[in-house]
Amino acid sequence: MSHTTIRSVAVEPLTIPLREPFTIATGSVTAARNVLITITLEDGSIGYGECAPFPPSTGESQETALVAASACATLIKGKDAAHWRTLSALIQSVYFAQATVCTGMEMAILDALTRSYNIPLYLFLGGASSSVETDLSIPMVKPDRGYEIAREAMQMGIKSLKVKVGGELREDVDRVEAIRSGAPHLSITLDANQGYTPNEALLCLEALDNRDIRPLMMEQPVHKDDFAGLRYVSQHTAVPIAADESASSPATIARLLTDTCVNIINLKIMKYGIVKTLDSAALCRSLHTQLMIGAMMESRLAISASAHIAAGLGGFKFIDLDTPMLLTEDPFIGGYEQQGCHYDLSQVQSGLGIYRK
Repeated sequence: MSHTTIRSVAVEPLTIPLREPFTIATGSVTAARNVLITITLEDGSIGYGECAPFPPSTGESQETALVAASACATLIKGKDAAHWRTLSALIQSVYFAQATVCTGMEMAILDALTRSYNIPLYLFLGGASSSVETDLSIPMVKPDRGYEIAREAMQMGIKSLKVKVGGELREDVDRVEAIRSGAPHLSITLDANQGYTPNEALLCLEALDNRDIRPLMMEQPVHKDDFAGLRYVSQHTAVPIAADESASSPATIARLLTDTCVNIINLKIMKYGIVKTLDSAALCRSLHTQLMIGAMMESRLAISASAHIAAGLGGFKFIDLDTPMLLTEDPFIGGYEQQGCHYDLSQVQSGLGIYRK
């Protein structure tokens, strides 16, 4: 038996309230209703993983993730974490419909393994950098509240704002304009979360252009299955278009890029797991496509995993890993040191560097 053999796997709910409701085009949440996975290896190394289901995006809930993760624990117990790619393929072959469970298991396996190897995950993945810089997301709020959040973000040292749109066009444009007024020197990206038709997306960008507001990019303007709509928007604006929900697997990413539907791919580990995220990043690089990394409603644990991936691989133009700032509390410490929007991983000694409080 190897010292990196998985001795035990524990599964438990992880529920954390938000500071205020977070509303996007596909729904509103008041708490992160996630699942925590804890893996212990034969040498005593402990790894943590987080599943962050969001029903409109992943088709999962905390309840389904708990059941699937508990069953998956039996599947991997006694296996060697050193064979993490083989284990990922095994987990994906059985629990492919529970993507966040696959992610949480892979995260815990890699955390435990790199703790056992006494190497930070970002170095294990390539060590291209030891830090990342995130934006701050502003939900679909009234313009005056958007103005307040923008002012607060500027005082925090945030350099980039991601504004949720995809609702009524006039309200969306008014919100973005108020945010620009509140933080005139910060860069702005837009995220419609599938809320527009192709023409509505173009009308939004045109209305903003008329107000001298030119976002750095617009994310997922149309329904996830409307690849033709994505391509239409991309071809009729100078604003780069990103795919998020449409980029649901390496196969769909390949189709999006082959058909020149978008300029940017948002890689979220909760959509298809860590190994497929690494594979998707390699695919995007090979086709010279800009990379973004984002998140569901995640705690410091899962956000640390994404930060380690982005820093380890390097080359991510857009970083959207701000969700721990939206939570009333966080049951974890470590993973990175935060200064404003800057996440520094250089002090992590091994694994994700995450510890339970």
